[in-house]
Amino acid sequence: MMSLTARSGAFSPYMQATAFAVATPLKALVPGVVLKGEKILLDPKKKLLCRESLSGQSPKTGPAVTVSINGCAGVRFAHTDIRIPDFSDYRRPEVVDPTKSSQGSSESRKAFSYLLTGATTVVSVYAAKTIVTQFVSSMSASADVLALSKIEIKLTDIPEGKNMTFKWRGKPLFVRHRTEKEIATESSVNIGELRDPQHDKDRVINPKWVIVLGVCTHLGCVPIANAGDFGGYYCPCHGSHYDASGRIRKGPAPLNLEVPYYEFPDDDTVVVG
Repeated sequence: MMSLTARSGAFSPYMQATAFAVATPLKALVPGVVLKGEKILLDPKKKLLCRESLSGQSPKTGPAVTVSINGCAGVRFAHTDIRIPDFSDYRRPEVVDPTKSSQGSSESRKAFSYLLTGATTVVSVYAAKTIVTQFVSSMSASADVLALSKIEIKLTDIPEGKNMTFKWRGKPLFVRHRTEKEIATESSVNIGELRDPQHDKDRVINPKWVIVLGVCTHLGCVPIANAGDFGGYYCPCHGSHYDASGRIRKGPAPLNLEVPYYEFPDDDTVVVG
């Protein structure tokens, strides 16, 4: 025996052959009643409102009829329905006509392309140069650091034959006011006998003033001024002896004392750095 089922309550008013209805997703109904009447001719070209299917089983009566709406779930348009935008207003007049060869206008178009490429290159190079300059400048010393990189010393405060120590860039700075005897002694030294050969005149601007860093070239100790076997500087840590020009004469130090950059704005002032 065949029974009839429907999916939703919306079909209940149209099911005249049912005796009762149960509000469930799959409504179980009493066996369908076949009514005899006039034949109804259907137009095969006209779509039906509903369609039926015998797929499915009823738990009580066996095969069941499934009814559903015969309608389109979605509409897909062909690509020919899409309107292609027209870019003729943005194209050059020489290349608008598809039947005309573009070789005739190639020279003018190449000139424009070269001009645009050159301008872009110039702007890019200038931008890269600016970025690199700003990056390098950000790593350079600030104004306050540069101000501390120089020291101005009044030479009138240093008596003849004495040595004064100043702090410059975190290091001791020796400024020595030499006597005429010391100048003559250091100028007469045979540079061939020196470990680090250097003439006295190459280490001073004004023979009266010797300006060197007070850092021993052996292991970085601070030498003592006006001491040692040569009357210049002496490092007590390992026994390095320097003369009055700051040249190594005895001991383990390999090099002379370093001479920083300095200049004399006037006869009574020296600026180091």
